[in-house]
Amino acid sequence: MNRLLTATTVCLTGLAVGSTATAGQSGPEVYAQRAAHLLAEPGPSSVAENVVLFMIDGLRWQEVFAGADPLLIETLADNPRVLEAARAEFWRDTPEERRETLLPFLWGVVAEQGLLAGNVWQGSEVDVLNGLNFSYPGYNEILSGYPDERIDSNAKEPNPNVTVLEWLNGRPGFEDRVAAFTSWDVFPYIINEERSGVLVNAGWEDLDDPPLTGRQRLLDEPSATTPWTWDEVRYDGFTYYAALEHLKKHQPRVLFITGEATDPTSMAPRRSGSQRWDPTRRLMACWRTAPR
Repeated sequence: MNRLLTATTVCLTGLAVGSTATAGQSGPEVYAQRAAHLLAEPGPSSVAENVVLFMIDGLRWQEVFAGADPLLIETLADNPRVLEAARAEFWRDTPEERRETLLPFLWGVVAEQGLLAGNVWQGSEVDVLNGLNFSYPGYNEILSGYPDERIDSNAKEPNPNVTVLEWLNGRPGFEDRVAAFTSWDVFPYIINEERSGVLVNAGWEDLDDPPLTGRQRLLDEPSATTPWTWDEVRYDGFTYYAALEHLKKHQPRVLFITGEATDPTSMAPRRSGSQRWDPTRRLMACWRTAPR
C-alpha cells in the first residue's frame, strides 16, 4: 500500500512543477519531461507501480486542517437536538482533535504515511493559476499541469490539452490500463475520452464492461432508475463503488476518481457538506482494495 501513496505523491508533484514552459516547448512537453524525471529519480518513488488519483470537489481546506467549523455547526441552532448531536459527534477542544474526528483516515493514515499540503495558516498554499477558480479550468490545470486561457467555461468542449491520464495511457505497460470514474458528466470532455483512449465513466452513464459482475449489475440498475437531484452529477456512491469494482476486476495501473457531493451540498442553505459525512472513507476503500 505504501507504493500506492508514493505514486500518487509523484503524480501530484509532477503536476505542480510542470506549469512553466521554456522557449520552444509546450506545456505538455514540459510536464512530460518533469514527470519522467521525477519517476526516474532514485528512492521510494521509483518503486511505485499503481496510482489512484482521488479528488473531492468542494471540500474546504479549513475543515481538512482544523476539523468542524463552529460557525457551520451553529447554523443548526433552530433544532437543538440536531445541534447537540453535531457538537457531540464533531466538536473537540483542539483543531488537531477536531480534524482527526472529522477525517480519521486522512489524518490517521495519509498524513502519517504520505504528505498533506494546503494548510494556509502554516504558509502551505496550493493555488491554481488560471484566475477563474471553477471546475473545468481547474481540472484542466490539475490534469495537464498548466492553465489554458482558452478554457474559460464549463462547456462540454473537448480539451485541446493532453492530460497526465492520456500521456500515461500512451506509455508502454499502461495502454488500456488507465481509467476514470467521475460523478460530473463533463469529464469525458476534460479528459478528451475520444482522442485519449482513456476509459471514462461519468455522470449517469451506464457501465459498459461486459460481462458485468454481480456487484456491477447491482450498481448499474439502480443508477439507471434512481431519481436524481442534479442532471449533470451522479450520486457519489454509484461513482465510488463502480470505480472499486473496476479496480477489483481489471487492476488498472492508474485510476482517477472524483466526487462532487461536497460541492453542491456545501453550497446548499444550512448545510456544510464536509461536516455531514467523511468523503475520505471512499479513499480508505481504495487503499484497502488496490493491489499490493
